[in-house]
Amino acid sequence: MSDARAVQLWFLSSSLDFRSLVIADAFCCSLRSTVSPSLEFGMLYLIGLGLGDAKDITVKGLEVVRRCSRVYLEAYTSVLTVGKEALEEFYGRKLILADREEVEQEADNIFKDADVSDVAFLVVGDPFGATTHSDLILRATKLGIPYQVIHNASIMNAVGCCGLQLYRFGETVSIVFWTDTWRPESFFDKVKKNRENGMHTLCLLDIKVKEQSLENLIRGRKIYEPPRYMSVNQAAQQLLEIVQNHRARGEAPAITEETLCVGLARVGAEDQKIAAGTLQQMCTVSLGEPLHSLVITGGNLHPLEMEMLSLFSIPESQSTDGL
Repeated sequence: MSDARAVQLWFLSSSLDFRSLVIADAFCCSLRSTVSPSLEFGMLYLIGLGLGDAKDITVKGLEVVRRCSRVYLEAYTSVLTVGKEALEEFYGRKLILADREEVEQEADNIFKDADVSDVAFLVVGDPFGATTHSDLILRATKLGIPYQVIHNASIMNAVGCCGLQLYRFGETVSIVFWTDTWRPESFFDKVKKNRENGMHTLCLLDIKVKEQSLENLIRGRKIYEPPRYMSVNQAAQQLLEIVQNHRARGEAPAITEETLCVGLARVGAEDQKIAAGTLQQMCTVSLGEPLHSLVITGGNLHPLEMEMLSLFSIPESQSTDGL
């Protein structure tokens, strides 16, 4: 181990206060850029890919990808509209697919030699769009591996394309696929709270990639189900069932069939689609291929929001197919 690397590890492992750690980190970064080329340092890069196609990566991100010794592509929290091969062709690099098991259970493979050579971890959208990626940073820090994050657009800010103002969004929720024995409704409390505060709710819809059935999981068989992506239709239908459940219990639901909602598909892609209408209309609207997102509006919309949503409104008498 080089003397410079030893200094870096000492800083990272010492019991220093936060201010001292910030100074230490800056020192290590400075040291990394000024020491002799013969001294080997590594870096873990978490790089956002944006939402569209291969060209959505930033210039900085592309430069880093092309010089890294290994490049991983996270393949379970989101998907791009283009495949792995298109990314490899544009980046000029081979990509290693990192599924949930690789990232959450076998992360040592990602960190291997990352202290002496650069490793990139590519994430659709922005690296902090999923808590898994914060966990990677924490583990890298404990191993004494420095990291750098290169941000990009994510659905969390790109949702503004529908015309709803970003500062009027409340807490984001996730809607998962229901099963015969598991039909969670707890997220609905957050929708209610947002509505009470006049805030919009962004609903992230479930993605099932490389998932095992309960039987295969119990039997330890590495057999995976086909990928599934929740549509706006499915999310709206589950929401309506929750509304009906609340009424059956004598409770006033936070939303109704007539609540104004916005369905979005493939945001950031050339063929992105947006449709604004009632929750009931969202059950039948056709938005095409994944990925889909749903926004439940908070009521009392700003006039500019109303005018923007009118661009995407579903006419009462028009078929929703092909919107």
